[in-house]
Amino acid sequence: MPTEHAVKQRYAAAAKAPEAALCCPVDYDRRYLEIIPAEVIEKDYGCGDPSRYVKPGETVLDLGSGTGKICFIAAQVVGPQGRVIGVDMTDEMLEVARRNAPVVAERLGYANVEFRKGRIQDLALDLEQLDRELARRPISDATSFLAAQDLADELRVRAPLVADGTIDVVVSNCVLNLVEPRAKRTLFEQISRVLRRGGRAVISDIVADEPVPDALQQNPELWSGCISGALTEEEFLQAFADAGFHGIQMLKRDTAPWRTVEGIEFRSVTVQAFKGKQGPCLERNQAVVYLGPFKEVLDDDGHRLVRGRRHAVCDKTYRLYQQEPYRTHFAAIDPLHEVPLTDAKPFDCAGARLRHPRETKGQDYDATTTAAQSRAGGCC
Repeated sequence: MPTEHAVKQRYAAAAKAPEAALCCPVDYDRRYLEIIPAEVIEKDYGCGDPSRYVKPGETVLDLGSGTGKICFIAAQVVGPQGRVIGVDMTDEMLEVARRNAPVVAERLGYANVEFRKGRIQDLALDLEQLDRELARRPISDATSFLAAQDLADELRVRAPLVADGTIDVVVSNCVLNLVEPRAKRTLFEQISRVLRRGGRAVISDIVADEPVPDALQQNPELWSGCISGALTEEEFLQAFADAGFHGIQMLKRDTAPWRTVEGIEFRSVTVQAFKGKQGPCLERNQAVVYLGPFKEVLDDDGHRLVRGRRHAVCDKTYRLYQQEPYRTHFAAIDPLHEVPLTDAKPFDCAGARLRHPRETKGQDYDATTTAAQSRAGGCC
């Protein structure tokens, strides 16, 4: 299996001289490129533009930030009230990004970007902090090697590179496929860890239309070129689900493949996924109606909802469906008399069931009203 060292070597070289083979065509909003130095743009590599899904005021974390182009674009979108953090493990890439950050800040009129050294599958370990500690206590034998491992564990807790629940949106542009297979699960768990509840990941990456055989995975050139480490489309989406994300969807999928190797198509996709479906299931007499367009849907918690029917849901699911990306697809029905959280009993989410209107209105509800009047003077 190609090593992380091979990836670092290739990207270190690409920080010194542009390499066309490391990126596929992306249509960036040219308004945001005008203030970014040419060196950053020329030595940036990617397959998508997750920055177009960032919002004003957000705290953004860019994984594998390279020379910083996505960070500098996001800095303009989030504005002076927002914040952008780039994480990369390659010194040469970080040098270019950090050297150009003051230039971008001066042109913007504010500084809201910083770059940190770390591995994207280990967002707790600050590699520069570890370097400083090891300079004082260098590794010279097996005992000091084991002590260094303990030190790394201590730093993950005492001074994490990125703290738990501090990020609104994690973005990444064509680097998740560079992480070795055994670390990919940890990578998605780390993304979830740093996101606040309700936060989201927007990831652009290369996926394959069928599994990549072992022979291709052993090729360092293809691996560092964002080919051999690609998950299939199904595996990529499942990785988010396995890490506890919900509302997972492809925002963009290239029709034409970027490259085809031995009959396997590799193409760019951008996926969005949300954190926050975890929590207790409580009964508060709430219901939702799935509005369509499909006859029925199955959500990430296994709820099967049929179009047009009034489904009983727990308070957690009820609130989720009123947020992105569900809110335009569901009608929310509050009970006539709100059930306080302190009085709410456990809700059995194991089996889907319908909720009769009398459960929300009350069994004794017998109101009679006049026709509702619209602002235009009538409802029909």
